[in-house]
Amino acid sequence: MGYEELYSLKESPFRTSPDEKFYYDSPQHGRAVAKLSHAAETMGGLAVLLGDIGTGKTTVARKLLSTLSSQPGFEVSLFIIIHSEVAPFWLVRKIAFQIDIDTRNESNDGLIALVYNRLVELHEDGKKTVVLIDEANMLKEKRLMEELRGLMNIEFPEGHLITFILFGLPELDDNLKLDRPLYERVGLKCRLDPLDMECTKAYIQHRLKIAGRDEPVFTEKAVELIFHYSKGKPRLINTICDNSLLEGFMQKKTIIDEAMVEMIGNEMGIE
Repeated sequence: MGYEELYSLKESPFRTSPDEKFYYDSPQHGRAVAKLSHAAETMGGLAVLLGDIGTGKTTVARKLLSTLSSQPGFEVSLFIIIHSEVAPFWLVRKIAFQIDIDTRNESNDGLIALVYNRLVELHEDGKKTVVLIDEANMLKEKRLMEELRGLMNIEFPEGHLITFILFGLPELDDNLKLDRPLYERVGLKCRLDPLDMECTKAYIQHRLKIAGRDEPVFTEKAVELIFHYSKGKPRLINTICDNSLLEGFMQKKTIIDEAMVEMIGNEMGIE
């Protein structure tokens, strides 16, 4: 038995894996979704969301994917770069796959021609093609940036045939500068900062409510300490809260106080 029964929860509220159901629309996260949605709607070509580790970039990417997918007129997809050893041809192949192109037995030049033809086809069908790339800071070679720019080269009066929205660590900004013409095409850039104290409190209570509990389980002092340890980063907030609830369950404590959070912070080695 987990801690859910003790705290009257239907499920664990603080899993660190992204789950749109638990999306908390903080002022800055809501602003990011709105601005990136605008970039997609206007076919701006290239938009970027920057943020430190654990600030919620992937959560915003998933929320944006869901938002755009629910609207008619969008051909939208999301993929994640999992390592930095990415070749330009792999990137083109991945993008081609995302827009339903058979990528087997095609050379790079042949595949690019197919991509262009497919983008024109989607445009003529009234579709706006949007590709979301998470962990885009892993794209570290100039050739990769040149490939992205090449795919953006065909434009119509209404905008680009394809819009890329990149999500990554702050170093992504420097990576884009490897190809100055591409960097100068960034039509929109926004940044995610950690939550403040009030948003941290609201974030914790929001996730508890989604999981089935209306009453607070953390004392005010405990929340203040969670904010202090996490610096307002949602991923770390989740980790601290989840470990605190587990420890509370093991000690049969129905309320998580400051001392419990301090114990978890010390165990995790958080200064």
